[in-house]
Amino acid sequence: MNTTAIQLDRTRIKELTLREEERLNANTQKSKETFERASKHLSGGVASSYQLREPWPIYMESGVGPKVWDVDGNEMYDFHNGFGSMVQGHANPLIGEAVQARYQKGTHFAAPTEDAIAVGNDLAARWGLPKWRYTNSGSEATMDAIRIARGHTGRDDVMKIFGSYHGHHDTVMVSIGVEYDQIGDHENLASLPYGAGIPQATVDQVVAVPFNDAGAMERRMLKMKEEGRLPACVIMEAAMMNLGVVLPEDGYLEEVREITSRHGVVLIFDEVKTGITIAPGGAVEKFGVMPDMVTLAKALGGGFPVGAIGGNEEVMACVEDGSVYQVGTYNGNPLCMAAARANLEQVMTAEAYKTLDHLNDRILAGCNEVVDKYNLPGYTVGIGSKGCVTFSTEHVNDYETFKANQDAELSELAWLFNMNRGIFMTPGREEEWTLSVTHTDEAVDRYVEVFEEMASDLTRP
Repeated sequence: MNTTAIQLDRTRIKELTLREEERLNANTQKSKETFERASKHLSGGVASSYQLREPWPIYMESGVGPKVWDVDGNEMYDFHNGFGSMVQGHANPLIGEAVQARYQKGTHFAAPTEDAIAVGNDLAARWGLPKWRYTNSGSEATMDAIRIARGHTGRDDVMKIFGSYHGHHDTVMVSIGVEYDQIGDHENLASLPYGAGIPQATVDQVVAVPFNDAGAMERRMLKMKEEGRLPACVIMEAAMMNLGVVLPEDGYLEEVREITSRHGVVLIFDEVKTGITIAPGGAVEKFGVMPDMVTLAKALGGGFPVGAIGGNEEVMACVEDGSVYQVGTYNGNPLCMAAARANLEQVMTAEAYKTLDHLNDRILAGCNEVVDKYNLPGYTVGIGSKGCVTFSTEHVNDYETFKANQDAELSELAWLFNMNRGIFMTPGREEEWTLSVTHTDEAVDRYVEVFEEMASDLTRP
């Protein structure tokens, strides 16, 4: 971490941001036209609010391997990768062949198929959890996992990490993105709805605690116990993936595991972002701590909408005995299962993870050299296929430190620089890059080159 960084000229940042915005707008006029047509019947012109952007979204046309093309024909290396879903690369032929073969045999039965069995066997081997069910998204996976935890424990309340995103169902749309002065006291963090439409009764059932502070978690849990409302579960990412990347500090996950076990609270690792992308067995393998349940989605399906819930025998017993209904017409859809099976068995192999480790080491080292060369306020952090430059001179270990120290204006400028120079990245200060197995040294070197161009422009006299 660069603790002696230069003080950046805020006026210069604003000037560069304006210049880059004008350039991007000029280069995306067909996206502008598409937005005007889309807005007639698509609310806001998009299919999801996370696709919004002022003055218009960037509409995509195609993707092959590590590259994508927007409707204006702009060719870009994809470091966005569908919010981390496309670690296999776009139009992966092995997944395509499996889906095409399955299509000829029928696409949906609302009944189990052989591929569903094979995927469950593979996931059990990777994560060490014996029982699995499927969903169609990460939101469904976390929603059902919480319901199972509630059914298993007979309790209603939920504990989560402040600032973590776990999907868009009501229970987890609490204490995500709020202003710094609304967070509350570290020992008594606020429960706040993420937007309108979330019942206050639901918000009141959710208690948020800081990441990387197991003591604060237990103290809050003991307070809840005194109130007669011990939580059914703790749902958390083992490594936070929506504040850039925030890794767990040594011993933290082990302490969380011990605390939840001692109090009979179900521990859920939300691996929607870390699953498949950072190791064959995700965060469980990477950090060596076994939760009671995990949730998967995004990279599991190789571009198809598939999620999964894994659990131990004890917790999943309430699903098997029928007391908890884990249902969904499209759960285990044959096309999705064929894609997931090919992904697990043929694409995300041991060799694939060697490739990702090599590429991520290269991009992290390259960006770190730029930070040091130009004495920028920031540092690099990453794991597996994930990584980012965190624009802060202070170490970010939870939402509070992120919100207080991370430079939002610089993050926005970095996104614009990338988009204007052939690097497709996730927008916003909270996101990280995701590499794919089809990326090359040339691709990651180009990312570093663009970062250095921005650093040079920022620091030029």
